[in-house]
Amino acid sequence: MATPRPNQRIGDTAWSKMPKVNGELFALTYGSLVTQLIKDFEDLKVVNQQLDNMGYNIGVRLVDEFLAKSGATNCADFKETAEVVAKVAFKMFLGINVEVSQWNAEGTACSLLIYDNPLTEFVELPPSAYGVLWYSNVLCGVLRGALEMVQMRVEAQFVKDVLQGDEVSEIRSVLCSVLRLCLRGVF
Repeated sequence: MATPRPNQRIGDTAWSKMPKVNGELFALTYGSLVTQLIKDFEDLKVVNQQLDNMGYNIGVRLVDEFLAKSGATNCADFKETAEVVAKVAFKMFLGINVEVSQWNAEGTACSLLIYDNPLTEFVELPPSAYGVLWYSNVLCGVLRGALEMVQMRVEAQFVKDVLQGDEVSEIRSVLCSVLRLCLRGVF
């Protein structure tokens, strides 16, 4: 058996220390949330935006817990950050391993491949939602919010989803800019 890479070990350790919630309860609660959003807004594009906004707010807060409990060290660049997100953060909070692939030449865009998404258990989209509703769009918002708190502005969006007939769910993540913290002294 191959030795796990450092980020995988960190992710496994973080997962073992985290309090757990029943996976079925988690999936059903999230499903109820999405169902209520669909009833409230009716327009599935608005539902996608609401899920993204909710995820952003979660990510802004979740990054503190990640940094405090994960044992992950500073990342040198976006490639390293994506690996830590995939192997440590997704493992720590959802108990899943995510694969990073399809890097662009500049190292500023990649795909996060999710093979076992716990949010999609017990879910079947109606045909009218295909190509419109990105059921797990909250994850894109979490990525945006968390990475913005560590000075990386990213765009994240689903491009494939198992609920829409794809073999894997894929989030395309693009680094838009690295934020610079400017502090002015008042003297």
